[in-house]
Amino acid sequence: MIKLTFCLRRLPQLSREEFQSYWRETHGPIVQKHRSALRFTIYNQIHTIEDPVGTALAEIRDAPAAFDGVAEMIWASRDDLEAAMTSAEGRAAGRELLADEKRFIDLKSSPVWLGKIPVSLPAG
Repeated sequence: MIKLTFCLRRLPQLSREEFQSYWRETHGPIVQKHRSALRFTIYNQIHTIEDPVGTALAEIRDAPAAFDGVAEMIWASRDDLEAAMTSAEGRAAGRELLADEKRFIDLKSSPVWLGKIPVSLPAG
């Protein structure tokens, strides 16, 4: 499986609440609308929460500021991802998603990367 991880930072004019509300209520449905064109099997939104434990863990590690959320898209195979990126429908979906992302995500401060998920992990 191939996983796209997108570590999101909001545009500076948005509060975290406004950002997460837009992401959940507006952008999420656009992603789901394009599920077949993009050929992904899983889409997750992980919203950052304010919590003393998270704050303490970050302080102990001298960590940078938290992201406002993390988006995950998972494809069954590299071939599915490539087919989505090269088909006319997939490219059109990607353009629509990017146009919407520019409305709420600080793209220059939001890393994105691909990774491979092993099919099975050894039992621990």
